[in-house]
Amino acid sequence: MAQLARIKELSGLSLRALSRESGLSSSSLSRYLTGRLVPPWEAVVALCRAVGRDPRPLRAVWAEADKAGAAPVPRRNDLPADLFDFTGREAESALVEELLRTAGAVAIDGMAGVGKTSLAVHVAHRLAPTYPDGGLYLDLHGFTPGQEPLEPQAALGRLLGALDVTHPPASAAERAALWRSELSRRRALVVLDNAVDAEQVRPLLPGAGKSTVLITSRYRLVSLDGVPPVSLEPLADGDAANLFGRAAGLALTGEEAVGQVLRQCGGLPLALRMAGARLRHRPGWTVAVLAERLRDTGNRFGSVFGMSLQQLDAVQRRMFRLLGVLPGADFDAAVAGALADMPSGRVGAVLEELVDAHLIQELAPGRYRMHDLIRLYAADIAADEEPQADAALRRVLRHYLAQAVAHDRTLPSPYRKEPSPGDPAKAMAWFDLEYVNLVACFDAAVRLGMDEVVADLPQAMRVWFFRHRGTDDQARLLEAAAAAAARLGRDQQRASLLADLGFARAAAGRLAEALAAYELAERSGPDDDLAAGLALRIGLVRRDLGDLEAAQLCFRRARELFEKIGRRAGQSQALAFDGWVTLHLGRHSEAVELARASVALADGPAQITGLVTLGVALASHDPAESLRTLHDALRLSEQNNLQHNQAWCHNCLGVALRVMGSPEKALEHHRRAFELLEPLAEVQLEIDCLHAYAETCRVAGRGDEALALLDRTIELARELGRPHDEQLAQAAREAVRAGC
Repeated sequence: MAQLARIKELSGLSLRALSRESGLSSSSLSRYLTGRLVPPWEAVVALCRAVGRDPRPLRAVWAEADKAGAAPVPRRNDLPADLFDFTGREAESALVEELLRTAGAVAIDGMAGVGKTSLAVHVAHRLAPTYPDGGLYLDLHGFTPGQEPLEPQAALGRLLGALDVTHPPASAAERAALWRSELSRRRALVVLDNAVDAEQVRPLLPGAGKSTVLITSRYRLVSLDGVPPVSLEPLADGDAANLFGRAAGLALTGEEAVGQVLRQCGGLPLALRMAGARLRHRPGWTVAVLAERLRDTGNRFGSVFGMSLQQLDAVQRRMFRLLGVLPGADFDAAVAGALADMPSGRVGAVLEELVDAHLIQELAPGRYRMHDLIRLYAADIAADEEPQADAALRRVLRHYLAQAVAHDRTLPSPYRKEPSPGDPAKAMAWFDLEYVNLVACFDAAVRLGMDEVVADLPQAMRVWFFRHRGTDDQARLLEAAAAAAARLGRDQQRASLLADLGFARAAAGRLAEALAAYELAERSGPDDDLAAGLALRIGLVRRDLGDLEAAQLCFRRARELFEKIGRRAGQSQALAFDGWVTLHLGRHSEAVELARASVALADGPAQITGLVTLGVALASHDPAESLRTLHDALRLSEQNNLQHNQAWCHNCLGVALRVMGSPEKALEHHRRAFELLEPLAEVQLEIDCLHAYAETCRVAGRGDEALALLDRTIELARELGRPHDEQLAQAAREAVRAGC
């Protein structure tokens, strides 16, 4: 909004200082001040108060902008299924619902097995009609055996992914700001399950708006301001008896044996369901027999869990034990079959018995998970009774690797000539579903020293990572994989993994780290194919560092290598980027020739880079062909769903239209570029677009907007250690001020 940008300029505060004074993140402020995002009214008020201005005159303008900027979002609901036998908790349910209406957040706490998640999910399902933008669920793994609690940065990445923001910013602070911004435009209910402490949850809380959050934790999160706690106690005898009776399928009387069972279960819903399931599966037993059996078994939980195990046969008990060592959050029958080395025809029946005994939960047809408390119990038994647990785990890791490789082969990629038969959409959906489990398996492979899995799994995820750049785990996985490949003596694989690592770092704007990875890859003795790709990527880093002559040498070496191995698409890319730097070195005619040669060598989406280079090069000499060429590039990007290239094309259309003397039309394309960039972790592309957008604003006489964009550029450049970009932005800032 121009009015906000003007207020900011009059205040004399930098973007960083204004962020500090208003309590708004600098990334959100940048989006508000440049019109890329309509701020919530509370943010407008905070900004005005920070600079001593009355916000009321802006109310009508804000309302109009908010109405125009509101976009429908699809409803999403990934809450676990509600329990069919949910019993009791009427007072607690009513309190949680009331607090959600009044405070917008609730933290449910209580001991393991007391029913925190069940209550949260039950309330969320009851309130679902109140939240038209859906319900989100995330397990934070605060107390999951064998797993570290989910870091806030990774948690935010998954939450944003649930809102189809598939490429979130790199920093936790920016992710938190984007998360609050996304929720401010929605009315959604978020369940954050199994939190370890307040620090894990605090960055995940929604800000202003009508979305609400339900948190569960074993600890009382008293330090979360504005999040009232609701503590759960074990069920009172009446509710406990009702739940036990429903689970057992019996109408219970007030006999003493019932009281003994309730005391042994401690009023915990998890234990009551399991005890009831045990009785239901033994129709010849009375409650008194069950009570006697429970008394004769060890401690409270051991007695209930152990009693449930007794109803299983040897094969089912072994499956249960092994599930205690399974990495990841959930699993399907194929994973369970690999774990137990069991034929696929038998696995389903075994898992159904475990579901009936309440030892595992069926989240969706064919998809299972184990309660943390039961998983811990299973893992303890496996440690004592399962000598083959290590071998079972290794089978699972090899199974996941084989599945990842098979699904990856169906995906189109420049690294292979033709994909294998299969549905690429289903393959991507498999990676989306199993991503958390794949990372958990990778970490397990590292612990076990399975270097083959460590080295191969990230490569099998290469295409998925390319389309989901910026995931928190990517660089970590690639670093460990490169080290594993070195231990295995696989120099070519190590070089390939290091090249991927450099690409991930470059996309995040960390150019020095990218260059270091590329140079390590070069020293690993890559073959001509990989060496050509490395030369191209090193040239891009050199270009972005401002060393155009060195970049050009890299691009020309890449072209020679691609020509040697007969890779026309690679030659086309090298020619296009050579043309790009040649244009910026001031040799216009030569740049046009290089770009035309690039387009002639390629077809399909491989032409995009050459078309964009040609379109920008022609802007000052042949406007009609320039626009036609750039729109051809945009059309190819849209047809192939290449969002990164779409943003780049729109930005370059803005540059071309500015050169042609149409800055207002140019601004429309710059704004569209940033709309496309919003969900992407493409810091490098964002910096490029910021420079171009700011210059168009200057030419259009929008000095306030230009300064806000340049402030954001300087902030990013300092954060990433990029003095060249900071110098460019500072010089542009001086030019804007000189023209004011």
